[in-house]
Amino acid sequence: MSDIEQRPQLADIQNEEDIAQLVHTFYAKVKDDTLLGPVFEKAIAGNWGPHLDIMCNFWSTMLLYSGRYKGDTMSKHMSLPIDPRHFSQWLTLFLGTVDTLFQGEVADNAKARAGNIARIMQSMMGFSLNNNQPDPGLLRHNS
Repeated sequence: MSDIEQRPQLADIQNEEDIAQLVHTFYAKVKDDTLLGPVFEKAIAGNWGPHLDIMCNFWSTMLLYSGRYKGDTMSKHMSLPIDPRHFSQWLTLFLGTVDTLFQGEVADNAKARAGNIARIMQSMMGFSLNNNQPDPGLLRHNS
């Protein structure tokens, strides 16, 4: 029996509660990550509550088309001390979180959008797009 056959069937991302679960689970990993945690701690001054609320609104808009997010993601990241390693780690943690919690069309959309966000932000920050790609298998883990 393969790993996929042994895994229980996961539900897709369907509502705001699912978005909150995704965001809170993902950022718990980010907070504990030795590369990403310190960058986030400094950028949000250790005030995770408002950041998580913003991220729930962002992903709700991206995946459920709620229109709850009205901010400018790019300007918030331009001055951060980050490089392609940070984007790669962020994407690896995000894809792994989605695959652990959800399965389906919206979950696949979340992974695709995260990959696009990482590529676009890096491009706008002047980074090469070839040196930070996660394992391609992560994008197809539940397919």
